[in-house]
Amino acid sequence: MSCLARYAQLSKRVNRILKSYAYLGALTLALVALNILNYGESFRHPNRLADVVFLCLAGVLLNVPQVRIDQGRLSLSGIVISTAALVANPLNATVIGLASSASVFRRGAYPIAGNAIFSATMAFVGALVAQALRTGGPLPITSRLTVLLICILLNISIVALAFRIRSGQSVREVLGHNFSFAFYGALGYIALAALVISYLIDGSPTGYVLSSIVAVLALALTDTIAGRRLRRVLESELSDADRHLFHSRAVEGVVHNVRNHIATAVGYLKEIDLNRLDPVDKEAVETATAAASDAVTVLRTLSQGATPRVSFARDPVDLNELVGLAMGMARPRARSKEIELAVRESPEEVKVKADPLLLREVITNLVNNAIDAAPEKGKVDVTTGRRGSSSYVSVADDGPGVLDENRHHLFEPHFTTKEGGTGLGLFMSYGVVREHQGRLNYEGSRRGAVFTIELPPYSGDDGLAT
Repeated sequence: MSCLARYAQLSKRVNRILKSYAYLGALTLALVALNILNYGESFRHPNRLADVVFLCLAGVLLNVPQVRIDQGRLSLSGIVISTAALVANPLNATVIGLASSASVFRRGAYPIAGNAIFSATMAFVGALVAQALRTGGPLPITSRLTVLLICILLNISIVALAFRIRSGQSVREVLGHNFSFAFYGALGYIALAALVISYLIDGSPTGYVLSSIVAVLALALTDTIAGRRLRRVLESELSDADRHLFHSRAVEGVVHNVRNHIATAVGYLKEIDLNRLDPVDKEAVETATAAASDAVTVLRTLSQGATPRVSFARDPVDLNELVGLAMGMARPRARSKEIELAVRESPEEVKVKADPLLLREVITNLVNNAIDAAPEKGKVDVTTGRRGSSSYVSVADDGPGVLDENRHHLFEPHFTTKEGGTGLGLFMSYGVVREHQGRLNYEGSRRGAVFTIELPPYSGDDGLAT
C-alpha cells in the first residue's frame, strides 16, 4: 500500500473520530442548555433523595453485565434510565443517566463519554415528556407507555447516528447490522421492567426491595441469554474445529501415503527415454508424467491446507493494511460483475501477530468468495474492528447465504456450492486462521453470508514461531 493511500486512510479515520466527538459535544451542549431552561420546573418538582440515590446505584450496577446479541450489546442500565424518565424530574433524570456510565470506565474515553451522554439524553427527554403529560397525580399507564416508547425510539436514533458517524455506514446499514430482532426484544423487556419498577418505587423499604428483585430477575435473564449464546457459539466452533481436525488428520495420512507412491511412479516415468519410443507411446508417457506431476501438486496443496506452515512476522501486522491489499487484488474480479466493494476500517488499533502473506490470502479468498456469491451489481462489505480484546475482519455479501443443511460442511475439503469450485479455499483458510490461534466463523444473516476472522491482539513479548 502506498504512503499516499495510507495517509488517505488515516485521514478518513481521524476525520470520523473527530466527527464522533463533535457529535457528543453537540449533544452535551444541547443537554446542558435544555436543563438550564427547564431548571425552574425541575426545582418546583423535587424528587426524594433516596429515590435518586437508589436509581444512581442501580444504574451503575446494572451497567456492569453486558451481553452481546448478534452485533449489538444488551445493557440493563436502560431499565434504570427508563424508570428515571417515568419518576424523576428532568434534572435528576439527567444525573441518574450520567451516573450509570461510571461502571464502563475501563472501555476507553469514547465509550464512557458516549454511554454517559446517550443515557442522560434519553433520561432527560423521557422525563421532559413525562413532565408534559403529568397533570398533578401519578402518570396513567398510557402516558407511561408513551414515555417508554419515546425513550426506545430516541435510544435507537441517537445510537444509530453515532454508529453512522463513527463507522461511515449508512443509517440503514447500521440498523441492519447492529439491531437484530433479539435486540429489539431486549429493549421491550427493559421497558417492561422499567414500567414495573416505576409503580414499585414509592419511597418505602418494601418498594426498594421489590424493585431490587425485579433488577435481580433482569440480571438472571442476561445470564440466560449470555449462556445460551455462548453455548451456541461454542458448539458451532467446536463442531467446525472437530470436523476440520478430523479431515486434516485424514488428509495428512492419505497425502503421505499417496505422495510416496506417485513420486515413485513419476521417478520411473522420467527414466524412460522418450526418444526411443514411437509417437503414440511417447505421447502416452508424457501425458502420464504430466498427470502424475499434477497429482503431486494437488496433494501438496491439500497438505498445506491441512497443516499450513505459518511464519509469523517480527513486527505487528495491521489488519487495516491487509484488508487494503486484499481489496486491491479483488477489485478486477468485482468489476466483472459490477460489485460494489465497501471497506470500513476500525478507528481503533487492530494489530495482530500474524503471517502477513497467509493471512492476506485468507482475506482475499473470503472477499473473492463473497464476490462470487453476490448477485450482479451487488455489494460486498469488509469491516475491521475490535470485539473485546480480539481484533476481527468481517466479510459480508448480499447473496443468498448458506443453506442450513450446508452450514456444517463449510470448512470440509472439497465441499463447494460454486460451479467450478475446488472446495479447498475455506478448508485452507480455516487451517491458516487456526494456526494463528484465531477463529474463522460463519455468521448467517438475513442479508447473505458473513464470514468473520477473530484473532488475538499483538503482544510485544510474544516469541516468534514458525
